[in-house]
Amino acid sequence: MRPKNPCEIMYGLLKGKKGIIFGAVDERSLAWHIALACAEEGASFVLTNTEAACKIGNITQLANEKGWVVLPCDATNVSEINNLYLRAMDILGGTIDFVLHSVAQSVNLRRHREYDNLSYEYFLKTIDISALSLHKILQTALKLDALSEGASVVTLSYIASERYVEGYGDMGDAKAMLESIVRQMGATYGRVKKVRINAISQSFVHTSASAQWDKGGQFKKYTDALSPLGNASVDDCANLCVALFSDLMKGVTMQTIYNDGGLNTSLLTQNLMELLIDIV
Repeated sequence: MRPKNPCEIMYGLLKGKKGIIFGAVDERSLAWHIALACAEEGASFVLTNTEAACKIGNITQLANEKGWVVLPCDATNVSEINNLYLRAMDILGGTIDFVLHSVAQSVNLRRHREYDNLSYEYFLKTIDISALSLHKILQTALKLDALSEGASVVTLSYIASERYVEGYGDMGDAKAMLESIVRQMGATYGRVKKVRINAISQSFVHTSASAQWDKGGQFKKYTDALSPLGNASVDDCANLCVALFSDLMKGVTMQTIYNDGGLNTSLLTQNLMELLIDIV
């Protein structure tokens, strides 16, 4: 997280704001780092994930140490999302000012199924968990009038939504759909309550899930060399989320914002050439 300097002054960018953070599993989760940054800027929030994820990870223990509330919820289940909003608003004392959607999973990837040998049952689950869940979260909030005027919603995406990434499989399709939902619901919710909805296309980072996919660390090394600024860190992602949740970016919505050190517009860099020469 940010440097712990006794003289450091936080800006209070989220002071008084109330939120829901979906998707933290353990201390390596992007959602956990974002929660830490939001707390430092004065926000109050509840954390949520499925009951299974809460048991597999240590998010409940981490939250208890901070005095934060964890409310189990399956983000693909509309009834559970509805109850989550009602409980969160009761605990936080009002409507919700920001939501983080950090929810993704592919059973096909976990079972090492190639893209030309997908299980369509698993594919539909990938879409439901990784993309449609955002639509369910937003549509449910709209029906409940659970989001405050001018609230901000952020979801986490990846460059594979628009480019081929070896081994990313059906998650690329899910991320493309996710970004489409950001635009469609952003237009709808913007008209209704000035709610902003954006996606962050984040550099590849090692979480508990992604580290298993990039076991040797070669892919992370490659993207770091291809990005002029290097891979954007988890703290960079957390800080960008804070800015999007704050009132500083009231005019930004329906965007996919690249927090990737310039990866999305780079074809070849000096660092990458040197890396390739070393490999050859």
